[in-house]
Amino acid sequence: MSRIGWLWSSYAVSTYGTWIAFGAFPLLAVRELDAPPFAVSLLDAAALAVAAVLALPLGPWVERRAKRPVMIATDVARFAATVSIPVAYVLGLLSYAQLLVVSIICGTGSIAFTAASGAYLKHLVPREQLLAVNGRFEGTSWLATAAGPPLGGALIGLLGPVVTVLADALSYLLSALGISRIRGDDVTTPATGMRGADLVAGWRWILHDRFLRGLFLNAMLVNGLIMASAPVLTVLLLDDYHFPAWQYGLAFGLPALGGFAGARFSPRLVRRYGRHRTMVVFGWLRSVFPLGLALTHPGVSGLLTVIAVEGLLITCMGVFNPITATERLQRTPRDHAARVLSAWSISSKLAQAVLMVVWGVLATVTSPLAAITVAGVLLLATPLLLPRGGLGGGTAVGAGGAALATALSRGAGGRGEGQRPAVE
Repeated sequence: MSRIGWLWSSYAVSTYGTWIAFGAFPLLAVRELDAPPFAVSLLDAAALAVAAVLALPLGPWVERRAKRPVMIATDVARFAATVSIPVAYVLGLLSYAQLLVVSIICGTGSIAFTAASGAYLKHLVPREQLLAVNGRFEGTSWLATAAGPPLGGALIGLLGPVVTVLADALSYLLSALGISRIRGDDVTTPATGMRGADLVAGWRWILHDRFLRGLFLNAMLVNGLIMASAPVLTVLLLDDYHFPAWQYGLAFGLPALGGFAGARFSPRLVRRYGRHRTMVVFGWLRSVFPLGLALTHPGVSGLLTVIAVEGLLITCMGVFNPITATERLQRTPRDHAARVLSAWSISSKLAQAVLMVVWGVLATVTSPLAAITVAGVLLLATPLLLPRGGLGGGTAVGAGGAALATALSRGAGGRGEGQRPAVE
């Protein structure tokens, strides 16, 4: 099997494990530990913030090391942390503090893995194959998102949420084994000693490029607001509206088929309408549809509302993500890739952490539905940050699969980067 084949196999098993365990940590917090809405939001927010701080020096550190050993090490560390949850549950020792610590370890490992995998793929994938590779892995991600939550919801209904956490832990281990089978050269940057300027080099590069700056600011707000409403939506569906676990999984799994379709059609839309026009149109659309969650209510019609809104949102994301991911790595030089991806991930996690805390307070003071509505209204203004003008020039040498790097990274709590896949 080729190097890309082994990497894709590792990615696929890891992604399916992630989405089978979809919602397991919030579910454990709500149903096993009786955590209130603010505590559920704080679980993700605190983990994201602490992981981002711990990961600050990781970009330059990863840049100077062979990437495959870094990916294997982070997978093994996340396996060890995640498998401690079912062990503690069986022994009757599970606590909110343990969920928080495991979330921090997984979040920190996620940033390191994102940096290493992005730089490694930039080394592997020829420039002319970039969009096709992005679309392939993006499509796999959405298929896993479609199949994983319903399967995970069924497993939760039959055996409880701890079984899905165990499946997620094992997927980390299988991913590490797959990456260990990859042979051939690796990619490193010669060590020159750690300097303070290295810690901010990724941000300097992002802010220096006008297009990257616009995409960066848009991503921070869009993903931050979507992620901020995700724990609140979990509380609304599970606690307020008493959706069973299988319906909860179905509400987020079925719409992911739209993401698969969007990822498959993204290259065709770019060839027909151009990269910039496609990016702007679907960037606007992905910011409009979340407001529809304000119409969510109990019962079957409420479930259908969530499925419809999520389906439209995720279809747009399936088109948008490969385009922006391609642009991000095309505009990043090879010797800055790990630092840029680390800076992007750290910023994303900090933005999500802050907004999660704010929305947790807002949901507690008002109601979960009101907090979700406010997020939907604010999202309407975010497309104004998208860069204007044509795309594709860039300043980078070479290219890689940033969508894969993003999808391979898994956020706090051993799940994906929140409740929906998103470009970080």
